[in-house]
Amino acid sequence: MHDFKVRDLLRAELADRRDDLIALTQALIRIPTLNPPGVHYREICEFLDKRLSASGFETQLIRAIGAHGDTDRYPRWNIVARRDGPRSGDCVHFNSHTDVVEVGRGWTRDPFGGEVADGKIYGRGACDMKGGLAASIVAAEAFLAVVPDWAGAIEISGTVDEESGGYAGVAYLAEKSFFDKVQHVIIPEPLNPDRICLGHRGVWWAEIETFGEIAHGSMPFLGDCAVRHMGAVLHEMEENLFPALHAKTTEMPVVPEGARHSTLNINSLHGGLPEPGEDETGFPSACVPDSARMVIDRRYLIEEDPEEVKAEIRAMLERVKSQRENFTYELREMWGVTPTMTRKEAPVVQSIARAIRQTYGRDPEYVVSPGTYDQKHIARIGKLHNCIAYGPGILDLAHKPDEYIGIDDMLQSAEVMALSLVELLTAGKAPT
Repeated sequence: MHDFKVRDLLRAELADRRDDLIALTQALIRIPTLNPPGVHYREICEFLDKRLSASGFETQLIRAIGAHGDTDRYPRWNIVARRDGPRSGDCVHFNSHTDVVEVGRGWTRDPFGGEVADGKIYGRGACDMKGGLAASIVAAEAFLAVVPDWAGAIEISGTVDEESGGYAGVAYLAEKSFFDKVQHVIIPEPLNPDRICLGHRGVWWAEIETFGEIAHGSMPFLGDCAVRHMGAVLHEMEENLFPALHAKTTEMPVVPEGARHSTLNINSLHGGLPEPGEDETGFPSACVPDSARMVIDRRYLIEEDPEEVKAEIRAMLERVKSQRENFTYELREMWGVTPTMTRKEAPVVQSIARAIRQTYGRDPEYVVSPGTYDQKHIARIGKLHNCIAYGPGILDLAHKPDEYIGIDDMLQSAEVMALSLVELLTAGKAPT
């Protein structure tokens, strides 16, 4: 087969698979793999097992026993599928997470319906990232149909809990050495299909708890309100911390523009009595809150030192303590990872870049993600730095109501992924 024919053959093959790509994406969306708590993980693995086995892949279903989040009620199931070529060579691994975030309010369509309208497929996870998973599967299948003589292996994994850290998903697989024989990793996250995402900012999650003294709500002067103490923390954040973070900028090509600054999100805030359960109809009791808890999500830049990031929060709390009587607190670290950025010269970056030029007729944009994704575990635990995010979908749609994926975007990104396979698995020959 002459190289100059490969692109046209792949494009025709993918066009023939358009309806299959739509149906596959719809089927994945209709499995409501909500995280938290982490449901239907086994179901989606069994669906992928059936699909990939029919395409000649050897599959493994792996439960992350003992990993963070894994319980008998909510077991964490992953799938890894592999197909070896006729000859030895590199392994290209496509990794997609199968979990999706909560639905939230504001939807005008069934979030798990997979509705098709105006060239788009709607549903929670359509963009982030079941459309990318479907595109990578169809790309691999089209490559196998068009290029019978190739060297190496193709792997496709569906992993869990990326939306909550990925510790029972890619981190678990990396700890179990699943990436030891992999040379190239492509993660089809939705960073726009003519972009190559080289990495992500750093992240540090922590919980701040302020303390008080419980008393009768009619006599709050006899107690000490922990919520008011937390209010002082919020005030300090607004007055000093948020402006200081915004003043920090990075040379990393982070998108969107606002994420080129350091940021902090207040992920949750709880004070006083717990929220009543669904079966509770009574009023709350009159109590002065003796505890208030805040979870913070700090995103930091490659120029920042992780220890200084933590010290900045401690210093903020100490300032409040110095200015406020009876202020006591605890700061508890939850999890964190450092920033990562793959070099533009890395083989997988160069391969995808050439494929984008072939498909779109222009150079790719190189970007860095504002939030982390599973590249963090592949680099940190798997020690594999030839890894990028590339896939269909618009980043701004992730986690939003009426989330969707463009069908043409999926087809074009599938073409890019298939052309990259041609280059990486056929003696390094670039498609024409």
